Amino acid sequence: MENIPSPPVPSVRAMMVPLVTMTVVQTLVTTAGFAVPVFAVPLARDLGIAPGAVGFYMSAVFSTAMVGAILGGHGVRRFGAIRMVQLALAAAALALATLSAGVLALVVPAALFMGLAYGPTTPASSHILARTTPPRLMPIVFSIKQTGVPLGGALAGLFVPPMVLAWGWRGAAIAIAVICLAAIPILQPLRRRLDHDRVPGARFQGGFFGPVRLVLGQSTMRRMAFLAFLYSAVQMTMIAYLVTYLIEVVGLGLVAAGMVLAAAQLAGVAGRIVWGAASGTVIDARRLLIALGIAMSGASLATAGFAPGWPPLAIYATAALFGATAIGWNGVLLAEFARIAPPGQAGPATAGAVFLTFGGVVVAPALFGLLLAVGIGYTGGFIMLAMIAMIGVGVALGIGEDTQRRPGG
Repeated sequence: MENIPSPPVPSVRAMMVPLVTMTVVQTLVTTAGFAVPVFAVPLARDLGIAPGAVGFYMSAVFSTAMVGAILGGHGVRRFGAIRMVQLALAAAALALATLSAGVLALVVPAALFMGLAYGPTTPASSHILARTTPPRLMPIVFSIKQTGVPLGGALAGLFVPPMVLAWGWRGAAIAIAVICLAAIPILQPLRRRLDHDRVPGARFQGGFFGPVRLVLGQSTMRRMAFLAFLYSAVQMTMIAYLVTYLIEVVGLGLVAAGMVLAAAQLAGVAGRIVWGAASGTVIDARRLLIALGIAMSGASLATAGFAPGWPPLAIYATAALFGATAIGWNGVLLAEFARIAPPGQAGPATAGAVFLTFGGVVVAPALFGLLLAVGIGYTGGFIMLAMIAMIGVGVALGIGEDTQRRPGG
């Protein structure tokens, strides 16, 4: 019998360069996106609006990110993944530069530019990493890459407040924009090696909403997409409002509030790695997603009770629990999407899942902002997030048996 040679195993360098590159890009874009919720209070003061309006800004960002995710998935095939993340960095810089003008009418265009930056990064990085990573290492490699989002949020929480104190919020925005622009030419030498599979002139396959139809057309993936919609709503609304809440209600300073956000984000980094490693080994994904939903609901209720005089240790502990759960779930659910997708359709299924996930981020921050506008306040908003998380627990209970019955699952 003829021996068929195994495909060559990529070298450590061949795997590490794309992983580090994509993680750094995701971190930079996320830092740019999360800088605005961090300096929302001085920004709102200069624009003459309520700080609670940051939720509407985040909703506008992710409404465009939904489109950007689909465009990114198609653009990777035509232009290459490195080119798409270069464009994403340019869009992030343009968003912050536009915002730094300090003109209220430019806030919405800035949000739309930021959404175009945020949307393509996940499909672009997934395209490269799926090609350069051996199957046995994909779970840990993708989990590490997924830490770019909370890591970017942690950097925003740690470094944006001192930048605001030193240079004002406009100076902070410009500084981050310059860093994003500086990264673009650094990526260029990688394009020849990592974008060699692009197909110039390629057209959309399956139409613009093909990935979304794929997810909605399969009952288990449809339910899991609803779960992602709910959990992402809790995640990004918490991130959008935590700093403003701590400043306006709890009475913390900007730097102290930013450090609490950083603690939540760093807990999210740890959560994405730990939960990703535990899923399917220590505990099955269904039970883990249920446990995470219950814990994030409890953390949201505890956050709703924050008041002046709360012990700092209690605030940090609650924020860390919130971050580890509300931020840490993503890798587990995305891995389940890839596992239950039809053969050869993991990529489109993930793109469709990301599109629907961002839908939760469009809706929930705006609802939170409406609660503030009508006088219900932050307490009511965080109670709403606890309720959304528990609805997610119910959804997870309903989809668990479907995923467990799949052959080879």
